[in-house]
Amino acid sequence: MRGGVAAKVEARIRRKYRVLALELDERRRRQWAAAEARDVGFGGVSLVARATGLSRPTIIAGLEELRLPAGQRAAAAQRVRRPGAGRRTVTATDPALLAALLALIEPATRGDPESPLRWTCKSTAKLAAELTRQDHPVSDRTVAALLKDAGYSLQANRKTREGASHPDRDAQFTYLNACVARCHRRGLPAISVDTKKKELVGDFKNGGREWRPAGQPVDVRVHDFRDKTLGKVIPYGVYDLLNNQGWVSVGLDHDTAEFAVHSIRTWWMRMGRHRFPNARQLWITADGGGSNGYRSRLWKRSLQTLADELDLTLSVCHFPPGTSKWNKIEHRLFSFITQN
Repeated sequence: MRGGVAAKVEARIRRKYRVLALELDERRRRQWAAAEARDVGFGGVSLVARATGLSRPTIIAGLEELRLPAGQRAAAAQRVRRPGAGRRTVTATDPALLAALLALIEPATRGDPESPLRWTCKSTAKLAAELTRQDHPVSDRTVAALLKDAGYSLQANRKTREGASHPDRDAQFTYLNACVARCHRRGLPAISVDTKKKELVGDFKNGGREWRPAGQPVDVRVHDFRDKTLGKVIPYGVYDLLNNQGWVSVGLDHDTAEFAVHSIRTWWMRMGRHRFPNARQLWITADGGGSNGYRSRLWKRSLQTLADELDLTLSVCHFPPGTSKWNKIEHRLFSFITQN
């Protein structure tokens, strides 16, 4: 084939290959290239190799496949590669690799001083480094693939273990519910109180997001060191169970029993007495610990002072230990504050 003609044929094959390359799998690609080389004739393998970038052995293998009888070619069409072809898997070349990997992440070794890895070293990069040290050279991507094939995935811990339950736990909650229901039937106020976690005041990083112009996030401090001037705040919430309304007092000093009672007093003066003008009793549900704990003498003394001041009968029901998450204020008021 003359030089000018060969150049034109090569250019034509190159254009066709660019169009078809993404649509062909490995087997069809080499057979298409072999068919083009066979049509060119002498020197066709080299010409097609230059036009497509495929190797000569690949095109020659395609020519051999084209010489097979139609029946054999139809049977082979079900596979891209012949049986046993391709790179062997890492577990085939290193049969002990998977066992070594599973031994590293075995839960029984968590926290064991003699274990080469601790629970803080479970990243794929560190697992790969430890396996390499044990004469199992492997990359972090391969470790991730092996773990996924073995049924592992990245998971956070989950609070599900409640611990021992008191035999009268159901009776305790039944009593609490009955007290609140009785207040609702009589139109008396029943509130849920609790303290939210302390918050630093200032331009500190938080987990929320807001709509802003692209590329213009709010700049905040790098470190969450307490500002000596602004300090921190302690939100104390009062949730009206009947009217589904809440009140939050923000303290600047400490979460004390006097602060908790003052928050209840403020709620009553600002909201409660207007909602329940004829009430002579106030029912309070609270956690068993903290500033409003059942053992706090200051809490009881401050409540008595409040009762004398407002001329109200105050009744307090404490949730059993370990059940504070069932306090209504947690998922009726504080949850929405956290979201915002």
